Amino acid sequence: MTPTAYQRTLSNLYGRRRFGLRPGLETIRALLEALDHPERRFPSIHVTGSKGKGSVAAMAQAILTTGGWRTGLFTSPHLTRYVERIRIDGTPIDRANLVRAVGRVERVAGRLAAAGTIDREPTFFEVTTAAALDYFARARVDAAVVEVGIGGRLDATNVLDSRVGVVTTLELEHTDLLGPTLADIARQKAGIFHPGMTGVIGTLPEEARTVVRSVAREVGVPLWELGHEIGVDDRSLSPKGQKFTVRLPAARFDGIHLPLNGSFQPGNTALAVAAVARFLSAQDRPLPKRWVGSALRSLRWPGRLDRIARTPAVYVDVAHTPESARAVAHSLAEIAPLADPDANVLVFGCLRGKDVDRILDALAPLARRIVLAPVRSERSLAPAELKVAAHAHFPAVILARSAAEALALARAATGPGGFTLVTGSDYLVGEILRPSDPEADLEPDLSDPGVDGPPPGSPPSSRTGRR
Repeated sequence: MTPTAYQRTLSNLYGRRRFGLRPGLETIRALLEALDHPERRFPSIHVTGSKGKGSVAAMAQAILTTGGWRTGLFTSPHLTRYVERIRIDGTPIDRANLVRAVGRVERVAGRLAAAGTIDREPTFFEVTTAAALDYFARARVDAAVVEVGIGGRLDATNVLDSRVGVVTTLELEHTDLLGPTLADIARQKAGIFHPGMTGVIGTLPEEARTVVRSVAREVGVPLWELGHEIGVDDRSLSPKGQKFTVRLPAARFDGIHLPLNGSFQPGNTALAVAAVARFLSAQDRPLPKRWVGSALRSLRWPGRLDRIARTPAVYVDVAHTPESARAVAHSLAEIAPLADPDANVLVFGCLRGKDVDRILDALAPLARRIVLAPVRSERSLAPAELKVAAHAHFPAVILARSAAEALALARAATGPGGFTLVTGSDYLVGEILRPSDPEADLEPDLSDPGVDGPPPGSPPSSRTGRR
């Protein structure tokens, strides 16, 4: 497979971003029917939520793979390469299979459009979802763990033979698409629940929890909840990560060692363990404790409070909401309790539509200096646009022309014993990680479709969105 063929495939695929987001399942169902229903050929765990869903999905896949299950994993967005979105047993789809998978979907889409079976072109995310499910079916996976794009009820992934649905957390996000209140968002997320499955939910705001419970009750989905049927005990930190116990109604998983940082990761781990336990229980199988310990001990999930350098330490995290920023700030205060804010530096960049003031307010206790970086996306907020908000929270504000320059400036300004934190966007973190990935230069760019409209120069289309 030549780089040219791969790049041509991605170029054509990324051209579909001009179609934006089209909530609804009619088009994805038509695509999958024409592909002989790959989504019906394996059972799934379906994961949604406002944050943590990628980590939960990766953990669940790792546990199943450790137990000998050939397991697909579908997540989004990617950090450095598009193929990260589609994996089997943790290994990204290779370029040749990606070209074939996307090509099959696009040929089917062309035939359906010519026949009038679909009344519009499939979007970027619809083609990506169909390609992933078709690849999993052709590879004969035993199971798949699938992360929702946006919402749940009308997301293109909501076509699966799901045995377990997971709602990790809920907060105000994508309100133009999902609704203005937590109740509205909860109703959309809980739309992944269907009769015949079981559910696992994280710690939700009361308004959201009430709705999720109500939807689950309406469709007959029994729930396990973090803080009730699911618990985390005996947590301790070490230089190599953290240890804790996960408690389920009929089992305890003691002494789990997780190499990932973050006070939020034990809760994510508990949800993943519970989801796999319920998935196996649906087939009258127990979850062996050794699967959990072995899978999580060696887990890698880049970009989640990930330390990528030492002396001075550099952490990267994809947090892009006020709540996730607060979780990162709390976690770093645990990891480096003696770090002086005068010695620390923050690198920040984000997309339009984010609650910049509240995000920066949550991060402000960590550092006195901030370097503002552009994000490689048509939705990027320019550093000059972020400057006023940053000055309200940080005494020293520096503008950079690129992510690489921002990191270099931050590292040079980090004092003895201090750290650099890069955060604010998946795409900013991806830019920082790109130099360590020799194949990343084959990618056209990092961004998904934008909520503010199509890329410059694209023909007008209806309402757009991230996926």
